[in-house]
Amino acid sequence: MNLSGVLFFPVTPFDDNGALDERVLAEHIRQGLAHDPGAVFVACGTGEFSALSQAEHALAVQVAVAATAGQVPVLAGAGGPLGAALEQARTAREAGADGLLLMPPYLTQGSTSGFVAYVTAIAAELPVIVYQRGSVVLDPATVVELARIPGVVGLKDGLGDIDRMQRTVLAVRREIGEDFMFFNGLPTAELTMPAYRGLGIDLYSSAVFAFAPEIAKAFFAGDDRLLTEFYAPLVELRSKAPGYAVALVKAGIRLRGLDVGPVRAPLTDLTPEHEAELDTLIKHGLSLVAA
Repeated sequence: MNLSGVLFFPVTPFDDNGALDERVLAEHIRQGLAHDPGAVFVACGTGEFSALSQAEHALAVQVAVAATAGQVPVLAGAGGPLGAALEQARTAREAGADGLLLMPPYLTQGSTSGFVAYVTAIAAELPVIVYQRGSVVLDPATVVELARIPGVVGLKDGLGDIDRMQRTVLAVRREIGEDFMFFNGLPTAELTMPAYRGLGIDLYSSAVFAFAPEIAKAFFAGDDRLLTEFYAPLVELRSKAPGYAVALVKAGIRLRGLDVGPVRAPLTDLTPEHEAELDTLIKHGLSLVAA
């Protein structure tokens, strides 16, 4: 698997009854595909992975695979308890997904060998990108060990420890080679991409692409004005409440004209004041791109 470009992490839309809205999800993905993302990551963090039932997860992946129709790779979120992760991996494989973004195991924290066994079992189903965040904090030697597992193709970093990542990248490049992929997986990753590019990491999650692909693509193409005039204020807004990293995206999509419904508990939607602030910020970002 060789990924490039802006990576699209769609939200999971919910209808008025709180159920997954297949039609809106398909339309959301189709709208994103019009802006040529490098891949679609469905039912991941932005897609409220932790709030989906197994059946909803399987349905979201099916919708994404059908909507993309082979135009770009589709990767699905997986993780939590081993049994749940294996079921998610199998249903994703059966739906035609190309790979998995592997979230941390649920609560239980075992030894390094235990985590390696966890990853090995899931990577037997589909290619895996391991997500380093929360309870999963990996040293360079462990990442090298994971990279040797057949089917483990990358590491997405959600910690932001630059020293750790520099040592990890150097170790993997020395022991494994250039094919293993590294991703910046911090919230609003564009803000920290100057630091990650210094480590040789060019891939990143773009939550902004889900609601303002024009802005995300312009930043990717090198419009540095957006770093200070759009992304920095967006991060300030995101920091005003826990869970806003996802709620901001759903609000942004609604403001752009597609009703994807609310976030699910325990997340909460933006206050009216914060939504108005987001609306102003999106309009400013789009005006910069247009200019």
